Amino acid sequence: MHVDTADYNGNPNIGLFCYANNKYCLVPSDFPDKLSAKFEKILKVPVHKMRAAGTDLLGVFFSGNDDVLLVPMIMFDSELAELRRLKINYRIIESELTALGNNLIVTEKACIANPDYTESMLKNIEKDLGVKAVSGKISKLNTVGSLVKIGRGSCLVTPEIEPFEEKFLKDKLKIAVKKGTVNFGSPYISSGVVCNSNGFIIGEASGGPEIQNADEALGFIDTGGE
Repeated sequence: MHVDTADYNGNPNIGLFCYANNKYCLVPSDFPDKLSAKFEKILKVPVHKMRAAGTDLLGVFFSGNDDVLLVPMIMFDSELAELRRLKINYRIIESELTALGNNLIVTEKACIANPDYTESMLKNIEKDLGVKAVSGKISKLNTVGSLVKIGRGSCLVTPEIEPFEEKFLKDKLKIAVKKGTVNFGSPYISSGVVCNSNGFIIGEASGGPEIQNADEALGFIDTGGE
């Protein structure tokens, strides 16, 4: 089994609260144990409970890839200490654009960033991640990370993406792109999905066609996922 639905305290926007890659999943400190077990079963990685900048919005504040977790400069010392305890390799991004999950799309090969990040910031992100970082928009919006979820060799993106933006995504990230929505029509894809290469959990409000489309878009059906 590689897909399931969930909500957090009745909120189907689970992607706002959780961050996952192929090594671990980070969830809010009061995340129910039963829900943590579900995430571990689907994503097949250990689940760790913590907070980000004093909040439960881990998916909003965190970005990165399997090698590096990017965190905002407003992280508490105790939270950074917890990352060190978990032996998670992190880098602090010194920017007032602290919602890194909303502002960055990161893969193992590239990063697309909110155009409001300066050139020097892009260089720092490149150094931290070890990949090329470029500026871009989706659906004419700067908050690119909120509109895409990277899967297994492909991604799910808002249906409002412009054709030239779709080509830009394909060219820069070197992955397939498929359009769709989550949580009964929401174009803010990352708010409704927690995903890694093993599976994904989608917001409870998502309909059957949305789940089926996400399964294809995130690369699980096309690549022989269970």
